[in-house]
Amino acid sequence: MRILYQLLVVLFMMLQGAAGEPLVPGPEYSCLAQNGRCFPGICRRPYYWIGTCYNGFSCCRRYVEV
Repeated sequence: MRILYQLLVVLFMMLQGAAGEPLVPGPEYSCLAQNGRCFPGICRRPYYWIGTCYNGFSCCRRYVEV
């Protein structure tokens, strides 16, 4: 039964690889996905803080004037 479980896991990983999907999405792109940039320290003008980057830096986004 244990071998069957391992074979299913390997099959699942192969199917994800064939589909071009990453096995585990990485957190390093979460700041970029929010249109932000990683800065060491705090966010300074014209940026404001929106989160933390994967390396501990601040994820900052630029103010948008409308």
